[in-house]
Amino acid sequence: MMKKTHTILISDVHLGSEVSRAKRLVETLESWEFKKLILIGDIFDDLNFERLNEDHWIFLSHIREYSDPERAVEVVWIKGNHDELLAQVASSLLGVEVLESYEWEHAGARHLAIHGHQYDRFLVNNKFLSDVASGLYIFLQKIDMKKRRFSRFVKRMSKRWLRLSEKVSRSAIKFGKTRGARYVFCGHTHMALEKKTDSLSYFNIGCWTDIPSSFATIAEDGTVELHRVD
Repeated sequence: MMKKTHTILISDVHLGSEVSRAKRLVETLESWEFKKLILIGDIFDDLNFERLNEDHWIFLSHIREYSDPERAVEVVWIKGNHDELLAQVASSLLGVEVLESYEWEHAGARHLAIHGHQYDRFLVNNKFLSDVASGLYIFLQKIDMKKRRFSRFVKRMSKRWLRLSEKVSRSAIKFGKTRGARYVFCGHTHMALEKKTDSLSYFNIGCWTDIPSSFATIAEDGTVELHRVD
């Protein structure tokens, strides 16, 4: 039986990467009925479309179908650091406008979504080193066992990843408060996280390169839930 919700939020699919779980993501989306789909950045891994395999193109075709006015699904794409140079191409290819951030009202509450790389000073100041580190982690995922236990362990133990996850959450919460948001959503860190303060709730919705992968839903009544997919 198909599940129903109002909004689905996904991030960090990294199409073009060999560890992208695009096929599992399509299966997940097909199991839900929803009115809004928010892509919170890093949908592509890089500019090389030759790296896209059949599953990746199938995912993109689904996004194109969702954005068709006859489907009555609103698709919002928020730019991530890996999407920086793809905004115009993606917009033309999929018929979806690419935004820096997105704010909207639902069930009487203000929501804010932003990828989160804006708060990653290491990335901003050391792009080459950051790209090397990301490449090494993707390599670990590629050679790891089916469940990628070793690469997941490395990420959990990495002080930089843990610090980054905390820094992105703090900065996003601060920004959300200035915008009067009740709910704030980010990606970028690849680490699913839920954090509540006195005035708002923060969710990092994780990624689709790890096992389990994760995404978030917002119900008609405004209830937000994080989901994990093996």
